[in-house]
Amino acid sequence: MERIIKEGNYEKTGVAVQGGWVTFTFQGEREDACAIVLVSIQDGHKEKIEVPKNYSLGSLRSVAVQKLTLSEYVYYFEINGQKVLDPYAHGIMGRQVWNDVSREKEHFEIYSAFSTDSFDWGKDAQPEIGPGEMVIYKLHVRGFTMDSGMKSGAGTFRAMMNKIPYLKKLGITTVELMPVYEFEEMSLPVEEKLPEYPKWEPLAEDVIQPQKEKERSKKVNYWGYGPGNYFAVKASYASKPDHASREYKTLIRKLHENGMECIMEMYFPEDTNHNLILGALRYWVREFHVDGFHLLGQRIPITTVIQDNLLSRTKIFYTDFAPNDIRTHKYRNLFVYSEEYLYPARKLLNHQNADLGDFLNQQRKQGQQMGYVNFIAENNGFTLADLFMYNDKHNEANEENNRDGSDWNFSGNCGVEGPTRKKYINMDRRQRFRNSIMMLFLAQGVPLLWAGDEMGNSQDGNNNAYCQDNPTGWLNWKNERSHQKEIRFVQQMAEFRREHPIVANPVPFHFADELGIGCPDVSYHGKNAWLIGSEAGSLCAGVMYCGAYSPDPVKTEDVYVAYNFKSAVSSLALPKLARGKGWYLVADSSDDTMPFLQEPLLCENQRSVSLNPQSICILVGRSLPQKQKHTKKKDRTING
Repeated sequence: MERIIKEGNYEKTGVAVQGGWVTFTFQGEREDACAIVLVSIQDGHKEKIEVPKNYSLGSLRSVAVQKLTLSEYVYYFEINGQKVLDPYAHGIMGRQVWNDVSREKEHFEIYSAFSTDSFDWGKDAQPEIGPGEMVIYKLHVRGFTMDSGMKSGAGTFRAMMNKIPYLKKLGITTVELMPVYEFEEMSLPVEEKLPEYPKWEPLAEDVIQPQKEKERSKKVNYWGYGPGNYFAVKASYASKPDHASREYKTLIRKLHENGMECIMEMYFPEDTNHNLILGALRYWVREFHVDGFHLLGQRIPITTVIQDNLLSRTKIFYTDFAPNDIRTHKYRNLFVYSEEYLYPARKLLNHQNADLGDFLNQQRKQGQQMGYVNFIAENNGFTLADLFMYNDKHNEANEENNRDGSDWNFSGNCGVEGPTRKKYINMDRRQRFRNSIMMLFLAQGVPLLWAGDEMGNSQDGNNNAYCQDNPTGWLNWKNERSHQKEIRFVQQMAEFRREHPIVANPVPFHFADELGIGCPDVSYHGKNAWLIGSEAGSLCAGVMYCGAYSPDPVKTEDVYVAYNFKSAVSSLALPKLARGKGWYLVADSSDDTMPFLQEPLLCENQRSVSLNPQSICILVGRSLPQKQKHTKKKDRTING
């Protein structure tokens, strides 16, 4: 039939419905031959609508079509005879099934799709969690639940909704999702000759053995980093692909109902149009109530993003911000997200050329107008469990001759490469796990956990599982039962952080007694109180947080964290507290049975604390029992 058309509206790129007209606006020069191709969903019939050359403004072409029923069609643009998907499309037709082999057929086609879903947000409100209260959990929607034992819907938004109670109980406030916009996960193997690489020589005690070379297979772009359709929800992540937008919105609404935030990871290749980037961010905030973005890419228009008023209460995570980019807002929404914390922490945990001074600086890292995200493990690199099980990466399954992935892991296998039944090695690994969780949650910046790290999830030494859409890249939920102690420890550290906001102070410490109370906001201690001396080089130091400087006037306990990364027992001085108060032991990472005490234990020696090798202790300053006040006590050290 003959379609009635007119010149469109150039204000909004993509598709817009205005009254009885549907407007298509896209990039195209006046000299280009442009058309809209409508494809009937019912029978596949194609209808071409030519766009007159004078329907142009700048490098945009725009045409409005009357009486077009969106639910009956998918579409694409044809520019100079070439098929072009709409980069602003709110849906993609053809990728509803993950890694569908039928897409390899010669005549298989993918189309842009219209969004016709309506959604009732009800009284949805974004939590706007402060930087001192945030605990981030990063996950891959598919990998998070594929191995969860679900009979149907595994690897989808709906399956993730079922895990919200688990995340909330764990102490998570903010969920970061790896790419959930449309991307092409199917990719062909790259045929190239790779140079020989140093082979790992196994020891007799090692459980794992070198993997045999196998025939190269077609890879899966499992993580989703690459060009994307940035305005469309990934249909294969929905239990009902035709309702992907609705299912994702439901997930976000349920997170908000539980007081949790949703952060989207967005990767933009270097040549991505800056207007598209800004438009995509605004779209997800406006239409999906997304709470923030972790931006990845080489040329992100970060200054423009920061200055956009619609995004001023949206959290922006980026590798760094230029001084001129920082804007003073009542709501702090900027966070530096980099590996800066990872390396000093790993060096200490695995005894590799460690610098305690560097680490202590990381522990107190905070900005006046921006926050920092800290992590020891994430998707790029070893999982936390593998960090203490493998000296070397084992990426043979990626079919790149183990050449991919970082070689600078600062990992340590504690004596055996891979899993082992040796009790003393497993005990050492568990203690390093506890040390890492303590370090992370006692840092001033925002702690981030990689999905499954709390339950010992392993990738068998693969530190770059970008193509592992299989149990290697999935979270193994069977570990939940066998790692209850580790999960509980994370819960306890998250709770301790919440109850002692001085540790997570959202503004920088000044190392000064600004209140005139005889105690600075934070102080370092060595063998002598108030003096760290050369102890930073000896890998042993105490850090005291004065509760009087707490951002919460109700939660004002003093906190003392004692770090001993030496392989021998060490002693640190305890600063004297106000009259009537004493130091109580709360947690000791060297205790494999009960690292968090059921009740805080009063230290008999109020002058010093003795630390077991490679351990961390937490003490708090509390009022002494009435009968013990002003009573001289015998010296006794705490040895866990």
